Amino acid sequence: MNPAGPLLQALRAIAEPTRLRVLSLCGHSELAVSELVQILGQSQPRVSRHLKLLVDSGVLERNREGIWTYYRAAQGGIGADLAQAVLDLIPQHDERVALDLERLEAVRRARAERARAYFRENSARWAEVRSLYVDERQVERALTTLLPPGSYGEFLDIGTGTGRMLEVLGPAARQALGIDVSPEMLTIARSNMDRAGLSHCQVRKADMYNLPIGSESFDAVTLHMVLHYAETPGGVLAEAARVLRPGGRLVVVDFAPHRNESLRDAHAHLWLGFGDESIASWLREVNLAANPPIRLDGGELTVCLWPASRPEEAA
Repeated sequence: MNPAGPLLQALRAIAEPTRLRVLSLCGHSELAVSELVQILGQSQPRVSRHLKLLVDSGVLERNREGIWTYYRAAQGGIGADLAQAVLDLIPQHDERVALDLERLEAVRRARAERARAYFRENSARWAEVRSLYVDERQVERALTTLLPPGSYGEFLDIGTGTGRMLEVLGPAARQALGIDVSPEMLTIARSNMDRAGLSHCQVRKADMYNLPIGSESFDAVTLHMVLHYAETPGGVLAEAARVLRPGGRLVVVDFAPHRNESLRDAHAHLWLGFGDESIASWLREVNLAANPPIRLDGGELTVCLWPASRPEEAA
């Protein structure tokens, strides 16, 4: 077998004008097939053929979300190294490249407008819940004390919603991933990642009970205001523990026990908060070591941050 085979395949895949344009675009943003068709002005079958060659060669990564498929520059392997080297060489002032990037901005603006429309429809509902507890900025500051920059490389946010945790913790990560089951939330999160320029952060549609992620893949994992929606919180924590590397850290952010039944009736909360012992028990069951929680009072509801770590010797 020719050891240079994968490299030659990647070189052949990139060495074509349209595929070079596709690589340039996917190096700037994660894009759906329909968005690439819109930018390139070519038919979907033709664009799909180019994408298949780039994915097969390891230059692009593909992610399916229901009927949608998204593409981005690969993040690992020979194809990823070559893709990054080529991306660094593409002249941004080239007339064709500049036009593509101008059309890409139009796609991003359309994403942002869809996100704003969803926010307009749901902002009152979210604001009602947020009015019940301390300012989110206090929560975020407490979270960054538990996961300071330099303490993690790969970061996962389970139930990412709008991607806020990626915005807060993603800049300090080498790579960051947010997963959510809601396509509407992922649309907002992608728009927020574009706006923040966090090209190393990505989002995926996935089930928090069955993460499509290999074991021991992340240094840090967060569950921010997610666990109260879970039918089986222990199952969610088991998956979080599975993908955590030895020495890695998990932080659960949620409410202390309360009696506000309206959150169950109007906002689909399955759990009215959690006690420290309940969280600690679930963590023990998945072989995570619980650390002292942080409580943030201020308002009707108390926010708790429950940090935990996976022992270094864990198998």
